[in-house]
Amino acid sequence: MGLTAKGLIVREHNIGEADRFVTVLTDTMGVIRASVRGARRVNSRANASTRLLSYATLSLVRGRDKFIVDSAVPERVFFATGGSVEQIALAQYFCELFAALAPREEEATPYLRLLLNALHLLEKGEQRDRIKAVAELRLLAMAGYMPDLHACRCGKGEGARWFDPLQGVLGCDACRAAASVPLTPTVYDAMRFVLQSPDSKCFAFRLPDDACIALADAAERFVTAQLSRRFQTLEFYHSLSEFQF
Repeated sequence: MGLTAKGLIVREHNIGEADRFVTVLTDTMGVIRASVRGARRVNSRANASTRLLSYATLSLVRGRDKFIVDSAVPERVFFATGGSVEQIALAQYFCELFAALAPREEEATPYLRLLLNALHLLEKGEQRDRIKAVAELRLLAMAGYMPDLHACRCGKGEGARWFDPLQGVLGCDACRAAASVPLTPTVYDAMRFVLQSPDSKCFAFRLPDDACIALADAAERFVTAQLSRRFQTLEFYHSLSEFQF
């Protein structure tokens, strides 16, 4: 039985001489794995639409342990006309992160929408630190890792501005954990906004560069502490700063 879904290619690798195997974040079926026969042939209609960072309408056939892409109609290819190395590296990190956390073979429209919005803003050249922090915080919250930013863990101080990325809670000077990171009022308000605003508004704010850097640091520490794993694409993204002069 044929199925149709819109999806973004978040991982690809070549098989044999002409085939391609992809991981796709789809709207109706979440993360799926699929093979694309003959995708790498010059005359293949599925070539561009099943590459990494391609968003397409896919006609799928369910196999025993994977799907087969019967046809693919391109909707948008991100960075098709180029982009900086940093932009593309961050986009690849987003793909790896969403592939790890989005649901498998169940409805995932909010996850796909968040990723598409992040890539759109990244391609436009907006603040990378802001986009990265929003994508990380919103994704983790949707995946069940919502931090508690309402009050200090000890229940006393209103002015708690230390964030514990391992427990996902606030602390005051008296009760903060050793690994906590400081949050200025600006960064604290930004985190609250990102987590509480509607999907259509979560990117709709601006911060000074230093506050963006602090927000991104807190969000990334939260990802690292909660997931307890490395992301090679993230390490590569950070390594690029070593070569800037």
